[in-house]
Amino acid sequence: MTALKGSEIDAYVSRPDAGRPIALVYGPDAGLVRERVEALVKASVDDPNDPFALVRLDGDAVEPGRIAEEAHTVPLFGGRRAVWIKAGRTNLAAAVEALAADPPTDCRVVVEAGDLRKDAPIRLVCEKARNAVALPCYVDGDADLGRLVDQEMKAAGLTIADDAKTLLVSLIGGDRRASRGELKKLALYGHGRGRVEVDDVLAVIADAAALALDDVIDAVFAGRPQVFDTEYARARAAGTAADRLITTALRHAAQLHRTRVAIDSGRPAQEALREGFRGLFFRREPMVRAALSAWTTPRLAQTMADLAEAATAVRRNADLADALCHRALLQATLRARQKR
Repeated sequence: MTALKGSEIDAYVSRPDAGRPIALVYGPDAGLVRERVEALVKASVDDPNDPFALVRLDGDAVEPGRIAEEAHTVPLFGGRRAVWIKAGRTNLAAAVEALAADPPTDCRVVVEAGDLRKDAPIRLVCEKARNAVALPCYVDGDADLGRLVDQEMKAAGLTIADDAKTLLVSLIGGDRRASRGELKKLALYGHGRGRVEVDDVLAVIADAAALALDDVIDAVFAGRPQVFDTEYARARAAGTAADRLITTALRHAAQLHRTRVAIDSGRPAQEALREGFRGLFFRREPMVRAALSAWTTPRLAQTMADLAEAATAVRRNADLADALCHRALLQATLRARQKR
């Protein structure tokens, strides 16, 4: 099996193995897929802009046999060659399997694909062939994002405070290229400062409306009506839509419910919190802990039902959206103050 994992992937991308010239790069993180494909191509040819060195093929338009033909073409002017195939809906498994049976000796073939199931034919072919590799690209976890932050800050000659790094990790992720772009923007902002602090992250990356929204949600589930009214008005003034407020509250209630159920089932509170609220910014943790202590599983279940009903009403009554949202969230705030 040649489905690489973790550091094996990084090692192959940085120094592609000549004995495994066929690489399938796939996964749900499209940005990471493209980043690794481009790195492989760059490591495989002298000039990616040279059409004689790099051949790009559309997987849905390529004719049968064209992949093998291009892979075995002798360079007219010498040098290294690569074939970059953008997979689409056409099944390329047979063409790749034929190429694996007669692999090229002076050309690397890189297949760029989206998310693939475990039983996807092309994935099975590349995982089984000795001269091919399958490189999965999954969405970065907190540890991956932390390493990415350190990498970009070091490249820019900067350090980053621990609390700023924690906040930063909670705000990026989902797409490697987008995350790297945000980090480069932050590094440019911090140029000459030497150290990136929380205020720098808030100034460059954090969405003010999103931060205001967090304050509203925390006030609701902590049972603080006066704070709720203040933060609700602030969030609406920042441009946060009523339907976004209500759906975020519903999502938060679901997270609390799932975490409360885990705790009630005997799971350690810290472990349940970590699993239920992945990427939670440390400054919000005390509020979430307080909410978990204040709410019971039945009351959270009832609140989820009420918020779901309110969310439907908000979407159907645009003119009354603000009033409906405020009333539903205020009711949840008062319910948080009820005794068990």
